[in-house]
Amino acid sequence: MGSIEEIKEKLKNVETTKILFTDLNGRVMSLPINPENIEELIKNGIGFDGSSIPGYATVENSDRLLLPDPESFRAVKFSDETLGFFVGHIYNEWGMRAKSDPRAVLEKVLNKAESEHGYRFKAGPEHEFFLLTGDEFGKKTHSDNAGYFQSTPYNKGELVRNRIINILKDCGIKFEKAHHEATPSQHEINLEPIDPLAGADRTVLFNYVTQKVAAEFGYYATFMPKPFDGYNRNAFHVHLSMQDQDGRNLFYDKEADHNLSLLAKHFIGGVLKYARETSIIMASNFNSYKAYVMDQEAPIVSGWGFRNRSSMLRVPYAKNPESTRIELRNPDPAGNVYLQFATFIAMGLKGIEEDLQCGQPDVKSTYDNYFHARVTDKRFLPRCLFEALLEAERSRFLKDLLGEGIYHNYMSLKTDDWEDHRTHVTQRELEKYLSI
Repeated sequence: MGSIEEIKEKLKNVETTKILFTDLNGRVMSLPINPENIEELIKNGIGFDGSSIPGYATVENSDRLLLPDPESFRAVKFSDETLGFFVGHIYNEWGMRAKSDPRAVLEKVLNKAESEHGYRFKAGPEHEFFLLTGDEFGKKTHSDNAGYFQSTPYNKGELVRNRIINILKDCGIKFEKAHHEATPSQHEINLEPIDPLAGADRTVLFNYVTQKVAAEFGYYATFMPKPFDGYNRNAFHVHLSMQDQDGRNLFYDKEADHNLSLLAKHFIGGVLKYARETSIIMASNFNSYKAYVMDQEAPIVSGWGFRNRSSMLRVPYAKNPESTRIELRNPDPAGNVYLQFATFIAMGLKGIEEDLQCGQPDVKSTYDNYFHARVTDKRFLPRCLFEALLEAERSRFLKDLLGEGIYHNYMSLKTDDWEDHRTHVTQRELEKYLSI
């Protein structure tokens, strides 16, 4: 985003400057900084307590450096202020990138794909969220009773969506489509596909903008996977295509069935093989697994299909070679976007390296084909956080992808999450068992 001098000039017209990054869980963290020091900060960073950020550091070795990435800079115009936005890199000390930085995991995967195979990618996530009345500490209720594609006055969040889109447009981010989802109060905004690292950075900004704009309209925006019983979840479907150095789409083959190349099928084979053991990345908390139920558009089986929205991995209709892509449907927006993108791509690359087969595509609805399930059924994605932890604990692939440091810290966070819920007595339990 231009030279340091250009950034310094633009920062003269902002009220607040922040460096944003994610903790290992995927929550957005921010550090306001003095824009007058931006050149020094880009070069040497600013210190912070890594032990206070989930998954980053221990208290006895907690000093970390946060360096703003000048390529990520955007001036974001809200109604009450203009924000100077940077995404941050995490370092243990000057010149030593922190292995606990989830952004570094994605960078490593993308660098390997290009240096060893000559592959580049474009990613286009679908951003889903609920707009609710109330706030995160009070009772939350639906803001409307609208359904799929309904417009105003039933769709009361359309003004919020339009404001989000215009703010992003003003800082150079284009959208493809936006609409009300099938569930009351639920909305979706799709942005143009870009390279995965920029797409992950853009997701951090999108989440920040969405929650701030919602508050301006008197709503509370949540990316929680499953806030309501009996309704669809918030998903985070990720569309991915793969190109060579000349920009040719490697998932496209004019002569193949549905124009899907053999390389794409090997890629899909890798995603299928490692889907269960990486589920803890895609569906990362206790609440995530409450969404894996029949007939509510969340995948329950590790399979793939053409245009099939019940499949975990879908090959959408493509009207031209450039738009040939695959769509992963098991992630949700509560996860860490850098780890989700890195894992998706790494699974596929492993499939190519191992010449894996993807098998036959799903026919009809997987909800019908796999209705009778056993308690342990390897055809299915994990159906609770405990099962996902077991799969991840056995996974050599996940350890190698994340590195020992992030893997250990991440598993500790998720095990604590499971134990917290396992030992917590809920109101439902009291209602069901107190009369015994």
